Amino acid sequence: MTAKIVTFGISKGGCSKSTSSGITSYLLSRNERVLTVDMDMQGNLTSLLTGEYDICNVFEKKTTLEAILEENAEPYIINVKENLDLLPSNDYLAILPGELMKRRMNLRALENALKPVMEKYDWIIIDTPPALSEHTLMPLCVRSESGSYAVIMFDGSMFAYFAIPKFLEIVDEVNNRFNSELRVAGILFSLIDQRAKENEPMKETIDEDYPRLRFNTIIRRKAATRRLALDGFENNKELDSALEHYKRFVRELKDRVSKKESRINKGQN
Repeated sequence: MTAKIVTFGISKGGCSKSTSSGITSYLLSRNERVLTVDMDMQGNLTSLLTGEYDICNVFEKKTTLEAILEENAEPYIINVKENLDLLPSNDYLAILPGELMKRRMNLRALENALKPVMEKYDWIIIDTPPALSEHTLMPLCVRSESGSYAVIMFDGSMFAYFAIPKFLEIVDEVNNRFNSELRVAGILFSLIDQRAKENEPMKETIDEDYPRLRFNTIIRRKAATRRLALDGFENNKELDSALEHYKRFVRELKDRVSKKESRINKGQN
């Protein structure tokens, strides 16, 4: 079987896409084989999982960009820990759209790059930038026999609220034109400020506008989670606290994916 594809996205910055992608990958890798793909030129996911911050030098010509342009990810995948591999990113990924045009490559290029390794993993988790560019479109276009899913991040702000329908429109368009297997796994509520008075009304609004799409789990931001970028995952005394909410989310994600797979197998799209 090929890997299940999960893309984290929203066209607004600061919604915890990179953090959520990294922690989800780490938790899934405790029992399954995971490849994490960094499609954000900021490379925050790469730094989170590797502890490297000089990403332009450390990963020079060893990134997602080269994998896509050569349509082969295998030479550029690095091992993070047992069951967890990474296709890293750095600032040079910003030139991707121009390179695709110059080489007359299309939105299938990332899928083509992942094909040689698709059967090596149970999950491929993809982080995207806060933009509806090729960096986000290409992950959504990646097809898999085991399913392709989008997790839409939401931080409770009005900016993110108005970004949700735009992202859903992109998902629908990709579904119609490029990837009929693509499904929305759900909307993940990640609170930037837990004290904000508008959180509860925004949660109710999401439930009213998008029934049954919001994950029951709410990621409540914690200092221990923020410090993962400093302390890492290994030998971290705060790890259980940092991962507390994400453990529930990953269980819910797996359950939703399993149920969607069952419906698809029964022909109920």
